[in-house]
Amino acid sequence: MKQIEITFVRVYMTDDEERHAHLVKRLHDEEKVRGVTVFRGVSGFGPSGRMHEARLVDLALDLPLVIEFFDTPEKVRRILDHLEDQIAPGHIVTWPATVHE
Repeated sequence: MKQIEITFVRVYMTDDEERHAHLVKRLHDEEKVRGVTVFRGVSGFGPSGRMHEARLVDLALDLPLVIEFFDTPEKVRRILDHLEDQIAPGHIVTWPATVHE
């Protein structure tokens, strides 16, 4: 089995930040990363401490979103250089991983 060293990236944002659709499209169409997944959370909070949660009463549109993607360390570094001014500081987490092909 072949193993490839990659960097895994997790980007935290909220649903009301409509930038997530643009980011996913860019990662797919322009950057052509190896994989992208978007998760919508039912609740969460960040540095502000303000809770974002799904409630049936108000059908919250301000839910937490996590965008995960992975690719080679070099490609990820290049992508992150372009994202610095688009994503709030402290909202991107990375770690090394291995893909088994």
